[in-house]
Amino acid sequence: MPAYSPLTQRIAGRGAGAWKVHFEAMQMAADGQDVVLLTVGDPDQAPPEPVIAATIDALRRHRTGYAPITGYPEVRRAIAARMARRTGQPCGEENVVVVPGTQAGLFCAMNCLAGPGDEVIVPEPMYATYEAVAGAAGARLINVPLRPEKSFHPDIDAMARAITPRTRLLWINSPHNPTGAVMTGAEVEAIAGLCRRHDLWLLSDEVYEDMAHARPHVSPWSLPGMQERTIVVSSLSKSHAMPGFRLGWIAGPPELAAHLFNLLLCMLYGGPPFIQDGALAALKADLPEVAAMRRTYGERAALLCEILERAPRCRVRRPEGGMFVLLDVRESGLTSEEFARALLRRTGVAVLPCDGFGPSARGHLRISLTAGEERLREAGRRIVAFAAELAAGSTRPAAKVGEAQ
Repeated sequence: MPAYSPLTQRIAGRGAGAWKVHFEAMQMAADGQDVVLLTVGDPDQAPPEPVIAATIDALRRHRTGYAPITGYPEVRRAIAARMARRTGQPCGEENVVVVPGTQAGLFCAMNCLAGPGDEVIVPEPMYATYEAVAGAAGARLINVPLRPEKSFHPDIDAMARAITPRTRLLWINSPHNPTGAVMTGAEVEAIAGLCRRHDLWLLSDEVYEDMAHARPHVSPWSLPGMQERTIVVSSLSKSHAMPGFRLGWIAGPPELAAHLFNLLLCMLYGGPPFIQDGALAALKADLPEVAAMRRTYGERAALLCEILERAPRCRVRRPEGGMFVLLDVRESGLTSEEFARALLRRTGVAVLPCDGFGPSARGHLRISLTAGEERLREAGRRIVAFAAELAAGSTRPAAKVGEAQ
């Protein structure tokens, strides 16, 4: 049989295994079992009504042909104006490229910024796909631990020590997935300083920008002189409950936009016009639904943390932002995957084990807040009861929902 490309190995990183519990939960739900799905960051709210109305109107106007490769100029201008308004620094249409979501944006940006032999420094834990994104470009991922005892905030000195002559870029994510940490302005400034000092790119994943609770989100684009080396990738997926729209963007130097044009020309050939028309309604104004969702996720985090504080041999971490709660189960006697799999099979609550997010997240569970208050309460109660049974030695982890005990 002919061999496959080496790319197939580079994109099959350890993060690919993080979804096994999620896929099992999806199958259980499809089989009719009562599953509380708290694995992925898929908002349970509806998108803002102006977005829906604009999208439907665009479809009725037959806005279904090809669009400009890097996005409609009016959409790019709206994104640029949003960036300038939020950061206080110039950003124009020439800086922005429209892509199908943050994930695609990270993939495209990485393939234009780094290649074989280059090193990419990323604090870990990190989102599970980061390793494969760097691998697809042929770059080598260099991880710097984010310690639980420091609330998963970056160790600037450790990042500085990780820089070598092969380092091409630093990659940050705030509010952070999976830990919920929100970088301080001083931390962002210090990381920017490393990039200036060593002539590096700074890639900033800001998809949870609108969900910062503990302190305001600070983008490195807001720092004077950083626009020439900062690449911001974001989308409307989380903030506007629009993951299915696949509407995101890359903001960076105009020269990067030219390279991205060539990449998108041979890959996507532009995004759907009706999607961009719908997104324009979200980009032109600060819709009240966004602030409402930020409040909702803050309230849900407080609610679930209050419940999980009663879980024996577990420690819950209150997030500073984002849409997840992290539960430390290292004292439970099970690995995070064992805990998550047993929890699913015994109680029907599906959460994501964090081992695939990096060694510093080993023994932690990421619990999505994408369920209504009552459903979240029920999930919290089931987790506490399971932890209590586990602590008492009365749980057999292999049991499935509905099986005899």
